[in-house]
Amino acid sequence: MSVQMHDVNQTLAESLLQAAHSIKGEQVTLRQILEIIGEQGLIFVCMFLCIPFLIPVSIPGVSTVFGAAIILLSISITLNRLPWLPRQIMNRPITTEKLIPTLERGAQVIGRLDRWVRPRMIRFTQSAAMNRFNGLMLMFGGVLLIFPLGLIPFSNTLPALAVIFLGVGMLQRDGLFILLGYVMLIATVLYFGLLAVAAVLAGNGIMSLLGLVRLPLLW
Repeated sequence: MSVQMHDVNQTLAESLLQAAHSIKGEQVTLRQILEIIGEQGLIFVCMFLCIPFLIPVSIPGVSTVFGAAIILLSISITLNRLPWLPRQIMNRPITTEKLIPTLERGAQVIGRLDRWVRPRMIRFTQSAAMNRFNGLMLMFGGVLLIFPLGLIPFSNTLPALAVIFLGVGMLQRDGLFILLGYVMLIATVLYFGLLAVAAVLAGNGIMSLLGLVRLPLLW
């Protein structure tokens, strides 16, 4: 398997927009998306699947399907093997009414990175060990995307940014973007931790309040 970048004559934004414009019909499956993108590379596919999470638009089912796909693709990247995806994930239909405009807007956002990306700090990308580690970090980003917190602000955006930064860094040999990907993963874990603490505190507060209400009934 060879993980290649998009057409060298195109910018990242142009490649992403071309893929988005190739999606036709009222529904699309992950299998069709992979066929559209073709052999542009597994890392590129992971980045493409993260675009919907950059825009504050809720698309039912996308987080689970795309997150699971990123996990399995990242395993293939880590092991340097061809990917295998379950039929349930590959053939699950997704409505294109919101997906295509979201992909187009997200591609324009990612396109702003083109001017900043260049080979640097290559110690984070040049060795096989680092590439495997970065593949594991991509997989971790996919795991964080699957968390059922889509209605909470930034719960999908933060891990999506992590995957995109890691993908850009791996494809363009830019160690700075690799580091930014690490930072976004750490930020996501901290954010989820804060949400968990807030949920526990809120639950305790509600239970205490209910306890105060019920106490007079025991007399």
